[in-house]
Amino acid sequence: MKKLLLSAFVIGLFVIYGLHRQEEVANSQVTIPLGSSNPPSPTQSSGSSNPPAQSGQYKDGSYTGNAADAFYGNIQVQVTISGGKITDVQFLQYPSDRSTSVMINSQAMPYLKQEAIQAQSANVDIISGATDSSQAFQESMQSALAQAQ
Repeated sequence: MKKLLLSAFVIGLFVIYGLHRQEEVANSQVTIPLGSSNPPSPTQSSGSSNPPAQSGQYKDGSYTGNAADAFYGNIQVQVTISGGKITDVQFLQYPSDRSTSVMINSQAMPYLKQEAIQAQSANVDIISGATDSSQAFQESMQSALAQAQ
């Protein structure tokens, strides 16, 4: 009976620890449900605490960022600025030679694009399951925006 109680206690501790870790991760990352192909609507918050940039801070034009390493390949973006604001982000390169990379990036790219346009900066949330792609996106986007200032 003591072993059963001890086992239940240990399992309970693992559950509490897991819930605590899940809360920490949820506060720092966006999670894309598998099979989801639609980015969150503009009214949904992705948890980003980054304030939007002031409008009109960029020079109009198209700017290509440096290619950034996303572990299984490079990510490179081209940013379009119109009226001083980010109006479009195109992926020129992204890891696409493995089926897993294709699946991850096909789901992550719309979220990253939408969030960058909404935030008017490269400061987007890291997407859980697409951490390397998210970080490479931020790096390439930042280098493109540096040219537009």
